[in-house]
Amino acid sequence: MNKIKKDMILGSRRFSNYWWAATVLIGGFSFFLIGIESYLELYFNNTYFFHHQDILFLPQGAVMTFYGMTGVLTSLFLWYTIIFNVGGGYNEFNQDTGIITIFRFGFPGKNRVLKLQYKINEVSSIKINIQEGLSPKREIYLKTKDKREIPLTKVGEPMSIEKIEYQAKEIAIFLKIKLEGVT
Repeated sequence: MNKIKKDMILGSRRFSNYWWAATVLIGGFSFFLIGIESYLELYFNNTYFFHHQDILFLPQGAVMTFYGMTGVLTSLFLWYTIIFNVGGGYNEFNQDTGIITIFRFGFPGKNRVLKLQYKINEVSSIKINIQEGLSPKREIYLKTKDKREIPLTKVGEPMSIEKIEYQAKEIAIFLKIKLEGVT
């Protein structure tokens, strides 16, 4: 029987983040170039790369330059989180050593790595929290005997109710503890 269970947690390297980082970069860079070209048109006539003859630098070009810079900077931040895989890591449940390890990557710096360790005998249950509505939440928590609740699920798109219940049940059975919040 396998005595170690390891669940990988996908961080910022999701398809949706790649999509938005690329889309915002292309859109922001296009806005920035059109804004700069409308400014340069004041000094050099008939230099159109984007065919924007009707855009004056003040006010449209200046606003487009500002929005373009904002878009490029936002995209750079998204690429930064993707490159460093912020939020990625794993949950390891080791029955041999009796230790649960929760490992996550953060932003670069002295606190880049978050590594929490708990003894299995300190854990009272696995708790499921499901909230429906405009921003639904479907989370699994590790509930300790001193009433702390440590999240085990990834941040992002909520999983289906069946999948989150199955995952929580699997962890509870593996650790031989009770499961809370299942109806």
